Amino acid sequence: MDSTRIVILFYLQYFQFSPYLYIHLIFFKEKIVKVCLFDPGLENNNGNPSANLGDLIIQEAVTRELQNLFPQLDLLRITTHSLPTDAKIIEARNCQFAFVGGTNLLSSQMGKGRQWKFSLKQQILLNKSLIKPTLLGVGWRTYQNEPPDFYSRVILKTLLSNKIIHSVRDNYTKNKLNSAGIKNVLNTGCPTMWPFTEFNYDEIPQTKAENALVMLTDYSPNPELDRKLLELVANKYETIFVWPQGRGDKQYILNIAADIPINMTMLEHSYESFKDLLKSGIAFDYIGTRLHGGIKCLLSKKRSLIVAIDNRGKEIAKDTNLPTCERDDFYRITQWIETASKVEIKMPQDAIDKWKSQFSKFTKD
Repeated sequence: MDSTRIVILFYLQYFQFSPYLYIHLIFFKEKIVKVCLFDPGLENNNGNPSANLGDLIIQEAVTRELQNLFPQLDLLRITTHSLPTDAKIIEARNCQFAFVGGTNLLSSQMGKGRQWKFSLKQQILLNKSLIKPTLLGVGWRTYQNEPPDFYSRVILKTLLSNKIIHSVRDNYTKNKLNSAGIKNVLNTGCPTMWPFTEFNYDEIPQTKAENALVMLTDYSPNPELDRKLLELVANKYETIFVWPQGRGDKQYILNIAADIPINMTMLEHSYESFKDLLKSGIAFDYIGTRLHGGIKCLLSKKRSLIVAIDNRGKEIAKDTNLPTCERDDFYRITQWIETASKVEIKMPQDAIDKWKSQFSKFTKD
């Protein structure tokens, strides 16, 4: 552990510029609001889109919510996937607000395999800004039995705002942050799901469609179970559409489906091809391991079952009644395909409203 880094971060946490922050928030009246977004939808500092197209679904939702909060939004986007440039961090210091947009970059071991990348110099620069980052629908990377370690607690308490309430996607993440000493947290659910607060669930079909859309996950492969899922779907549906959300999904699916008699249509690895299918009028059910692809299908009024392969789908389902099942539960998958069912997502409306209300006074003329 880098003891020098720890000492510097403690110093920054102790000598926060809280009076200046308070004054800025009270008297800030500009109509145009400059906002920094730490954005998982960007692959790098060149602005290229993330190869995981689920990040674009998150990016779309986060941008929508920020535009609703700040109608005249001036948005600075900084990737979370690569080390940002110092120039970007200096520009971020001049923003009125900073948000981390809906990704699973929190961990009990923030020093290992960092998904939110900063140099020590950039942490110091960011901590000298008036506004520290606020979480917007962020989640915990994976199930971790151990509490956040000393370094993670220091990093989280130093980097994140202690003046503004954070939004996280599930209770598991909220409890983990609480255990790190961060109490200003609300479970609002994932911002990709906030439109469910005003949604007519009667418009989602309750019975099986003729066709199916399947998504599988290249970075969490289980060829035996994924192949079995493809075989089941091939036996139940006429045409199987496949959308490769991740960079390696297409090749993974082609490999495991090589000798399966399946009427498969492979879509392009692009967000546009997915949206085109959703708008095409073709009736289909979604079954797959991609969480945000499944949420997008539900919002597009498609009957959907998300096969949960990590803590994200499982924890969100506990909190919201999102339709999910275990990866090896083929009885449940078969029953879902063959049996009529109605979905009704339960969103934490009060928590969402409370989180949003913090910013209403900053958009007044």
